[in-house]
Amino acid sequence: MHILFRFDYGGLENGIVNLVNGLPAGEFDHAIIALTEASAFSRRITRADVRVHALHKRPGKDPGAYLRLWRWLRVLRPAIVHTRNIGTLDCVPVARMAGVRVCIHGEHGWDVHDPDGINRKYLRLRRMLGPLVTRFVTVSQDLRRWLTSSVGIGEARVMQICNGVDTRKFTPRTGLQREALAAAGFPADCLVVGSVTRLTEIKDPLNLVRAFLAVRPVLAAEGHDVRLALVGDGPLRPAVEAAIGAAGAAQYVWMAGSRDDVPALLRDFDIFVLASFREGISNTVLEAMASGLPVIASATGGNPELVDDGVTGVLVPPGDSAALGRALCEYVRDAQRRKAHATAARRRAVACFSLDGMIDRYAELYRMYCTRAGEVR
Repeated sequence: MHILFRFDYGGLENGIVNLVNGLPAGEFDHAIIALTEASAFSRRITRADVRVHALHKRPGKDPGAYLRLWRWLRVLRPAIVHTRNIGTLDCVPVARMAGVRVCIHGEHGWDVHDPDGINRKYLRLRRMLGPLVTRFVTVSQDLRRWLTSSVGIGEARVMQICNGVDTRKFTPRTGLQREALAAAGFPADCLVVGSVTRLTEIKDPLNLVRAFLAVRPVLAAEGHDVRLALVGDGPLRPAVEAAIGAAGAAQYVWMAGSRDDVPALLRDFDIFVLASFREGISNTVLEAMASGLPVIASATGGNPELVDDGVTGVLVPPGDSAALGRALCEYVRDAQRRKAHATAARRRAVACFSLDGMIDRYAELYRMYCTRAGEVR
């Protein structure tokens, strides 16, 4: 049973979809429990036998949601419960009370209310509930170091499994023409700067917007037509649209919202940017690399583990719009550099971050604990 806060568009959620779809169907059964809501995103699960349940937890304390979780646990009787991030960690004692013998907890990134992992309440909660967790899994070495040093979880109880990318689904563009982006907004001779991210504070989309708005007039004066595609949605969308409108640049920016055609859109980009304030291991960075794109990313969290600075992309300080703008200008002005970094990014994604490798590691982990629970499937 996979428990997460909300089953909606996002990197963590997409990772669960890839894992559930990729694990051997004859060996592993799955149920997905969303504490709050499960959106149409759940249709990305291709297995008909996977159950998805939403508990509709209300904001704040809602004992009824945990009672509903306990009932589902008693009905489904999972061999393993796998929670993700701080928002579901308090489901571990519920699972234990329902008789679950193996609880795995994953740390996939930083909470918007605790971007540096120093919130005392959250640290106390992790230390208090840590003994109930059978094994901790982190997606990056950065998170692994934080979990052992700042939280105090023993190193032997923590393992890293990096996210993987489907390099057959995410592939570079083969022709010169774009297929997914409308020609009216993206002329054939323009350069497309693209980002796929949630429009939330921790993802800092305004950082990218500020950089783009600052450098576009400069590049336009040099003869470069640069356009921006922002794929994703979230609470900061009105602020992003307001900044773009105030600069009179709406014709150069496409606010795409949440989309299901991300592989095709990535193939139409020329440069990918992830300007997050904090990050775990970004699925969208991996997808961009597999799509043969040079990547500009904030030098935070697990991003330096993905982007080889100066080889597959450029790392810039978080929140530094000026540095981000300079990196954009360098790529726009140097087509050979873009091409070299794009080729290297694709090669690195295939060699180091395959989806098959991620699935194999989770399968090995689950098999080990299913065996210990006496419930091999």
